[in-house]
This record gives sequence, structure tokens and C-alpha cells, in this order.
Amino acid sequence: MILLTILFCIILLILLVSWIKVNPFVAFLIVSITAGLLLGIPLDKVTKSVQKGLGETLGAISIIICIGAMIGKLVASSGAAQKIAEVLVNGFGIKYIQWALVVAGFIIGIPLFYETGFVLMVPLIFSVVYKYKLHAVYIGLPMLAALSVTHGFLPPHPSPSALVIKFNADMGKTLMYGLILAIPAIVLAGPLFARTLKKIQSNPLKTFMADELPADQLPGAFTSFFTALLPVILIMSTTLYLNINHSNSTVHKLIAFIGDTPIVMLTSLIVATFTLGIKQGKGMKELGGIYSHAVKDVSIILLIVGGSGAFKAVLTDSGANNEIADILKSFHLQPLILGWLIAAIIRISLGSATVAGLTAAGIISTLVLHDPTINPNLMVLAVGAGSLACSHLNDGGFWLFKEYFNLSIKDTLRSWTMMETMVSIIGLIGVLVLNQIV
Repeated sequence: MILLTILFCIILLILLVSWIKVNPFVAFLIVSITAGLLLGIPLDKVTKSVQKGLGETLGAISIIICIGAMIGKLVASSGAAQKIAEVLVNGFGIKYIQWALVVAGFIIGIPLFYETGFVLMVPLIFSVVYKYKLHAVYIGLPMLAALSVTHGFLPPHPSPSALVIKFNADMGKTLMYGLILAIPAIVLAGPLFARTLKKIQSNPLKTFMADELPADQLPGAFTSFFTALLPVILIMSTTLYLNINHSNSTVHKLIAFIGDTPIVMLTSLIVATFTLGIKQGKGMKELGGIYSHAVKDVSIILLIVGGSGAFKAVLTDSGANNEIADILKSFHLQPLILGWLIAAIIRISLGSATVAGLTAAGIISTLVLHDPTINPNLMVLAVGAGSLACSHLNDGGFWLFKEYFNLSIKDTLRSWTMMETMVSIIGLIGVLVLNQIV
């Protein structure tokens, strides 16, 4: 009965978002309250459960998402992203232009949210396509594969960051494992797969060609790379130190404090404010405007993440999560495969990778937390990989790619949808391999 209730609630969520077009945050609230009532939570405690789940989730993740958005917005508006792309294209040469764009997409994708990175990098792709008369899909898809992988696998992006918190995983280890998985996923689903797509005819719309900043207004190459990668540098370096040094010294505690993700993000923002803001002639008022717009851009993501927390709280407070975990154990599926499968089904049904990952986490989190044999860091990546599976007509990313590249539905399915599905499957295989090693 409980599984039927949860299935009904997930179907209701899918219908509300994809068919009736209800805002995902509102849909999560409706479904959470409905689930609470159907699962037997007393009337006077349903809204309290929803509020508790919303508050606990946002309290843990809001700093990371908001500051990450601010850094990303500044990287884009300062011209740092443009500089990174230019340096890589010049360094690789025209023969390896595709690989240069892949590296650029990966580096820029770490601090930027997917949609921001897409809109920012597509004009660069088109300018290369027009200048050298190359195939747009062949050149562009690998870069977008890199953006997609960073979005689904790597903190500080919203979904993997939230999953780290939900599964009590380690942010640093998840990032390290995610980087290991990202390389084969990007290479296989990007440049290698794109070789089969040269016959796809694409005439990118010149409407989407953005004006580039003059060279004399761009920040330096070192400043651009260092600022964009600083969150990763800090998280990786402190994690490595803490895994090697297990002492209880003051220095150890200080390094642990510096490596705490909110501190990493705040430190990175302060550095970016100077290197890409004040040093580039921007005043604090202008920077404040950039940061305000950045938070507005991710406000709906924050609410969706909070809504997923409300749904999880209802499952927990009703006791349904423990019963679901017991039922899932009886399926005798490898837990990492089960997490991937649940996320993939929700992604295919609903369209949103973020909603798919967070909903799957709410369903499977109890199993992860109560089974010490499951590596929570790998479960983050398994669910993240599943949330990227089979992007199709109900996903905004599908339409972004179709319209910007001016493709037919058929060609978008055989290029974009196949790429996303390959990333998802390669990610799962990589997780299963890592599970045998770590």
C-alpha cells in the first residue's frame, strides 16, 4: 500500500509539472501535503513536517547554491569565461579545436550553472563554426557534454551538492570521484560520439550570436583560470590533506574549517570579487547588482530543492521511508543500480535533472543511511548519472539545443538525447567500477 501511495504521489508530481505546467516548487508542496495525509500523518502535523523538511534542506544547501551562482555570474560578466575559451582555442589550434572547446566547457561548467554556461558558450561555438566552416553539432555537442557532466556529477552544482547532504556523503571525496568519472563520460559521449554526427545539417541562428568583449577589457588568463577553478582547488587540496593527516592538531582543525564547503564558497567569492571585480574596475555597487541578479536566477532552483526536502520529511515522519527501504532491499538489486534506475525513471517522466535527482534521493536516502555497505559518495554519483538519462521533449535543455542549433526533432533526439543517455550509462558503469576499488 505504501509503495502504491508513493507511486501515486510521484505520478501526481509528474502530471502537475509536465502536463498541467504547475511550478515545480508548488507541485512539490502539493504532493508533500498529499503524501502526508495519505500516509497517516495527523492533520495538525502535516504542515509542520513540510516546513521542517523545507527549512532543514535550505539551511544546508542555500549558501552553496547562492554563492556558486554569484561566482558564476561574475565569471561570465567579467569576460573571464571568454578569456578561458580563447586561451584554450589558441593553445590547441584549429586541428584540435573540438578538444579545446571540451576543456573550456569543463572548466567553465564547474562554477557556472548549466543554462548559464550553455547560453554563454554557444555563441563561441557558433563563431568557430562560421569562421572555419565546420559542422555545428560535431563541434558544439562535446562542449555541451562537458557542461552536462559538471552539472550532474560535480559539486558545487545544486543537485550533487544537495545529494551529498541528503546521503551524509563527503563533499571532497564525491568531487574527486566525480572528476574521475567525468573524464571518460565526456570523452566517449562528446568528441568520440560526435564523429558519428557530421552528416547532421545545422544552420545555427545568427540571432543567438552574442557580442564579445574587446580583448583589452578581458581579465588575464591566470586570473580567469585561477578564479574559476578556486572552489575546486580548495576542496580538493583540503580533502587530500585531511585524508593524509588524521591528527587532532590546531592546524588540522584550521584546514578542516577552511575546507568546509560554505567557507570554500565564501572564500572563493571574496577572491573573485577582487580579481574579477575591483581589479577590473567594477565598483561595489555594480558588483552588488551582479550578485543580486545571480541569486534571482537561481531562486527557483533553491525552492525546488527545498520542496524536495519537504517531500523527504513527510516520508520520514510518516515512517514510510523505513518501509520503502525494507521493500527496496527485497528487490535484490545492487543499491547503486537501484538509485540510478529510480532517478532515470523520474528524469524520463519529468524532464528536470534536478527534480529527478532530489526526488530519487528522498526515496532511497533511508536505505543509504542505514546500510553501511553502501558508499554514500558513489550513491551521489549514481543518482546524479541517472538524473541525466534520456533528455527528450519534456526537458528544457532539449529545446535549448534544438532551437539554438536550428535542428529537427529527429536530429535533436539522435544527437542531444543520445549524448545525455550515454553520459548517464557511462556514469553508472564508472560508479560500479569505482565501487569495486574504493
